[in-house]
Amino acid sequence: MHGGDNELLTTGEAALLLRVSRQHVVDLCERGRLAYVKVGTHRRVRRTDIEEMLRPAMTRDQLKALWLHRAVAGRLVAAPEAVLARATANLERLRVVHPAGMTAVWLDRWRDLFRQGVEEVLENLTSLDAEATELRQNSPFAGVLPDEDRHAVLAAFSAWWRTERAA
Repeated sequence: MHGGDNELLTTGEAALLLRVSRQHVVDLCERGRLAYVKVGTHRRVRRTDIEEMLRPAMTRDQLKALWLHRAVAGRLVAAPEAVLARATANLERLRVVHPAGMTAVWLDRWRDLFRQGVEEVLENLTSLDAEATELRQNSPFAGVLPDEDRHAVLAAFSAWWRTERAA
């Protein structure tokens, strides 16, 4: 089957993606751990649900960084040249402090994204994928958010985190 977010997979297709047995996928469905629909007598699961299972959960710090970078994305959309100029200056300072190692690798990746343009930077500021998550842990966007906005985002995140953990 081919399609978008609502693409339905057979339990066999889901098993291949998850690298488990088809019976394990059926068991996940039966235990309520994986949503499914019946098509005739066969179970079908959404591709997005399988992809979610493949993506490891983010840590609290990674989620907090995502929230802050979403706010940075708003600033970037409103004033792309000013935000990228600030981030580029930060990046150059950080590259002097971190001339080698993994931090340098991530900073170089940010530099590449800056060259690719605003759309690529926005994608990585807000994406849930593993590379973007790592990039945000090595962010050159310090100082882009005014302290008041930064504190507001952190307060909102803390409130959300408490309610998420209570749920």
